[in-house]
Amino acid sequence: MDQLDALALRMMEHDSGDPRRIQHFLKVHTLARLIGRAEGLDGQTLLTLEAAALTHDIGIRPAEQKYGSCAGPLQEQEGPAPARAMLAELGFDAALIERVCWLIAHHHTYENVVGLDYRILLEADFLVNLYEGGADCDKVLSAYESIFRTEAGRRICRIMFGPGDRA
Repeated sequence: MDQLDALALRMMEHDSGDPRRIQHFLKVHTLARLIGRAEGLDGQTLLTLEAAALTHDIGIRPAEQKYGSCAGPLQEQEGPAPARAMLAELGFDAALIERVCWLIAHHHTYENVVGLDYRILLEADFLVNLYEGGADCDKVLSAYESIFRTEAGRRICRIMFGPGDRA
């Protein structure tokens, strides 16, 4: 079993009993990997992206326990510490851990997007959130225009949510 498989299983254990959250991060991971590969990410950046996609919502439970809320900024605040511990325990490289923690701490921040791994994580999470939230055509179009910048992310959005003339 490689590190990403071990991380996926650890995240499933972290979210044990909550199939919706487990399904969410697995879908975000699959889409992030697909977009990252289509956009030609190098191996290390792709590994970082995939680890971030699996752990991006790790701060939900700590935020709920501490504040009674899982608001985006609280997820960003509470996520890096448990992610850092989990990634270190699984033997991930220190530089990768720091970038993943930074991505977790910014995954609900849509301005000043720095790095293709960050852009792709936002796009993959948005694709899943649009679907899971039952977004209407106007919301999809708004997201398409304001969030999606990669060719692969834009293509997947068009495929998932309807004809190209709508998005």
